Amino acid sequence: MIITKVSVTSVAQLKNHIFLLKCNSSRLSSEFKAGQFANIKVSDSSFPLLRRPFSICDIDQDNICFMFTVHGEGTKNLSDKKQGDLIDVIAPLGKGFGIDEDFDHAIIIAGGIGVAPFPLLTKRLAGKKVTTFLGGRSTNDIVTYGLENMKIATDDGSMGVKGNVVDLFATHLDELRDEKMKVFACGPTPMLRVLQQLLLRENINGEISTECAMACGFGICQGCPVENSHDETKYLLVCKDGPVFNVKDVVL
Repeated sequence: MIITKVSVTSVAQLKNHIFLLKCNSSRLSSEFKAGQFANIKVSDSSFPLLRRPFSICDIDQDNICFMFTVHGEGTKNLSDKKQGDLIDVIAPLGKGFGIDEDFDHAIIIAGGIGVAPFPLLTKRLAGKKVTTFLGGRSTNDIVTYGLENMKIATDDGSMGVKGNVVDLFATHLDELRDEKMKVFACGPTPMLRVLQQLLLRENINGEISTECAMACGFGICQGCPVENSHDETKYLLVCKDGPVFNVKDVVL
């Protein structure tokens, strides 16, 4: 874990409310694994008080990239950063995706801004077949940056098929079942819960990246518990034991 200040390289607006922040740090760019995150101080003042957790989205040479939506004062501050501004970060944090297992076909399933960790994962999966299922409320929620071989669903049908991304994945399950596949997923908890039930019912290997509000980001505050499916008397922490969990290990 490193506490440091990184210099903003650029802030790009990918969609109306979705931004890609690039920061330069040769030190951090060599440390991150796909699925890990950083806890970022989003302003130079004492407000907002708490840092915000952001998935590592991509690494481009010495640049580290974070994708986020603007939905409050903190993320608005981040979207207003200019080239050369310094940002205080704690990183890398958490456990990333397991990509060393024996599988041939990586199935990425993302809902909304849950797409954020997958450009880097796609890079790290070089040499394996990758299919990406993307879902959102409308075309305004669909970001294809850094992804490949995409199948898209939107609630209103403005892009791809009309419906949700879990149903879209389910319609392709028969053609995927003969391959040695592993699912990697991130998105809203209701989406992950339905997907988890499907994966467990069909005995499909998978990992899910969970999202949770947190303060410290490394297990001291105990503020991000998630139920342990193997022992209901014990909890896991999203920041330290996750954010990536095997689908069999947590109750959503």
